Amino acid sequence: MRIAEIGEFGLIERIASRLPKPGEGVVAGIGDDAAVLRASGDKYLLTSCDIQVEGVHFLRDRISPQQLGFKAVSIKVSDIAAMGGLPRYLTISLILPNETAVEYVDDLYEGIQQACELYGTEVVGGNMARSLAGVIVDVFLVGEVEKERVLLRSGARVGDALLVTGHLGESAAGLALLLNPEATCAEAHRQRVLAAHLTPRARLQEGRAIAQSGLATAMLDVSDGTASDTGHICEMSHVGARLWAARLPISEATQAVAQATGGEARQWALQGGEDYELLLTAPAQWAHELAGLVQRQTGTGVTVIGEIVPAADGITLSQADGTQVPLDKGGWNHFAQSTDHCRL
Repeated sequence: MRIAEIGEFGLIERIASRLPKPGEGVVAGIGDDAAVLRASGDKYLLTSCDIQVEGVHFLRDRISPQQLGFKAVSIKVSDIAAMGGLPRYLTISLILPNETAVEYVDDLYEGIQQACELYGTEVVGGNMARSLAGVIVDVFLVGEVEKERVLLRSGARVGDALLVTGHLGESAAGLALLLNPEATCAEAHRQRVLAAHLTPRARLQEGRAIAQSGLATAMLDVSDGTASDTGHICEMSHVGARLWAARLPISEATQAVAQATGGEARQWALQGGEDYELLLTAPAQWAHELAGLVQRQTGTGVTVIGEIVPAADGITLSQADGTQVPLDKGGWNHFAQSTDHCRL
């Protein structure tokens, strides 16, 4: 059997089944956005790692080294934000072809440092090795969160509302423009979606506000796609979900780019991935209060896009006419993807 037959998540499950049961120091291990580890004092340690591979996650001629450095840090901080925590220390490993220009590395670290200053974290070490293919950037991040405020994927309950920060599908719209450079749209729309894809911002303040409110029951970041990440919450919480198509927050910019490129804005919102918004659940009676609190504290809108239902009901999408259809998770899945394009 080849890994392409089981995909990324099947491979993760296979590996996890072969590892020993986590020790007493592990609060949450494989399966969440970050591992949650016991430490002395009143806080947990959070750890997460991620890798950016040329030809899989990005094409070197479509993203500047500064953008790549900034993005590599941001997507790790997003995992810490999804747990309600704060990032602290980064280590970065670089795997580089011999012919890589030194100036490329200088610019890469310029982007890394810009992100570190934005999020209040710092690089404390790393490693380097020679690559026989493309550039690879591997980021390991340590964060922390108060024990009583940590948010996992496993806390959603039947009757909870499903909420998301910001807008969905903008990163996929940015990718569509990069893959279709001849497409034309308003410059403001172009710049907005390209920024969402090339230099995404982690919702760190929003994650802290949500965690500190004590109102949310589960949370993760939208990296694989809204439909797929809803599935992750449902799987860990043993519940189902109903999303409302009419409530998906899709920006005017995303709609304009979809029209210019022949894409489908709703599909991007559900399956595009790499939005790095926060997808969360909260008791229905507190959902609007939580949304208002986040808006007041951070300026970021939060939209109720669905509800948590019994697991037997599955994961469905409620159409404008009231009909419900099974929701195709879609989204990003390593090893199960076509090799025709990369994530950029």
